[in-house]
Amino acid sequence: MDRLQFEFTMIASIDGKSNILAITSILTEEGKCYVLPDDMKPVIHHKYIVELNTFSKIKNSIKKRHQSRKIWVKLDEDLKKTYIDEEGNMQFLDQYLEEMSTKQPRGNDDNLQHILEKLIESTTKKENQHNLKHVSEKFIIEKFTSKNPNAVQWIENFEKECERFNITKDETKIDILRLFLENSSLDWYSSMVIKLSVNSEWNEWKDKFLETFRNQGWDVVTTAFTFKYKEGLLIDYAIKKERLILDINKSIDSRTMIDLIATGLPGFILNKLNRDELNNTTDLFNEIRKYEGMIFKKNSTITKNIYSYKNKTNEKKPCKTCESLDKGIRYHPEELCWFKKNKNESEKVFKAKNVNNNSIIEVDMNTEKKNE
Repeated sequence: MDRLQFEFTMIASIDGKSNILAITSILTEEGKCYVLPDDMKPVIHHKYIVELNTFSKIKNSIKKRHQSRKIWVKLDEDLKKTYIDEEGNMQFLDQYLEEMSTKQPRGNDDNLQHILEKLIESTTKKENQHNLKHVSEKFIIEKFTSKNPNAVQWIENFEKECERFNITKDETKIDILRLFLENSSLDWYSSMVIKLSVNSEWNEWKDKFLETFRNQGWDVVTTAFTFKYKEGLLIDYAIKKERLILDINKSIDSRTMIDLIATGLPGFILNKLNRDELNNTTDLFNEIRKYEGMIFKKNSTITKNIYSYKNKTNEKKPCKTCESLDKGIRYHPEELCWFKKNKNESEKVFKAKNVNNNSIIEVDMNTEKKNE
């Protein structure tokens, strides 16, 4: 055995974030194909292969993931001892390699090609599992919580994202769904794994999801439709209301959407909008941005009036009690005036004396009547 054919393939690393060059199979001149264990595939373990003059060409020929090249390598003593034992068995390090094909005439690669395709398919499946989280990060969809206003719309968007990334298997959809659930919805997922398992049909999971989280009340609808501008930028209000309405009904027509957003604007802004010139929400947004300055001026005037009112209410006034008693002009709250307190106490003492005197007189008169 003078030479071996090594298949070099660019595969994903264990974490799925980078690519590594690996030897995925070894073919003998007799047509026997051998594969290496996953932990022995990276070329970093094959020091004599890396030292070959042709290795730099191999690296330059394989740039993207899943690309591969089959290269015949002439065996020197080091390579022969590394991959073939004394009896002619294929080996690497301390293990014998698994044979993936039966003996075939040289040049007949049909069965070998089929075996290699199966091998690549198996390798790709493992890589897809590692890359599941990486793919989910590219989904243009927010995570779902039980507070989401429209579970039907959310699950439809989830299915569209799966379709966009060619995720068609039910098991994969169910698996990736877990990455987009939070809080109580994630607890629901854990329960469903126990009840249905991840190997069940996607439609069954979808039906259970909608039965649990579909919102059949009116609170979300009334909140969205009655939402009005209170403060801040007009454009911020308009964008938020559009989002609230779309969460309820994404198929709403443009004219109705414009009307619902516009009716929540302040009256003096609404009266400046020409309804016939607004064909979509973009036109409405561009138009109301012109009047942001008016809101700023109005808010400034209101703030100024409030400030003036506060200054007037906090303005110090002379104590009327001090003025009436000729004690001079003194600035303090009238209810805290010392002279007023003193005056009130004097009046109380005077009344008490009158009451006591009257009591004495009444007692004397009663005594006189009894003596008579």
